[in-house]
Amino acid sequence: MGWFRRNRKPEGDRTADKAAVNADLQHLRQWARSRQGVEAYLEPRTTVTETTVMLIAHDGEWTRRRVTGPDAAGRLATELAIPLYEVTKVGYPGRMREYNARRKAQGL
Repeated sequence: MGWFRRNRKPEGDRTADKAAVNADLQHLRQWARSRQGVEAYLEPRTTVTETTVMLIAHDGEWTRRRVTGPDAAGRLATELAIPLYEVTKVGYPGRMREYNARRKAQGL
């Protein structure tokens, strides 16, 4: 009857999504390799956002990008040889909040 067809994305959109996810993964790889003491934090999918990974460096600098799911985040962390934490279980590290406070004080 076609009830589920309206929920499917056209094929062109899937190609664009795959390219965007690949670009996000490439950004995460480059970012992690250019900083020290990087850890990965898995952020679960919500009603508003897709599953994301936040990388946090030793000084609190961070970046966030979407991933296709927890398995993809695990593969990325393994590839980069960095620890992966579930943010819902461990929370965000204090150094990230301190970094954000420093940036805010500098007017950035």
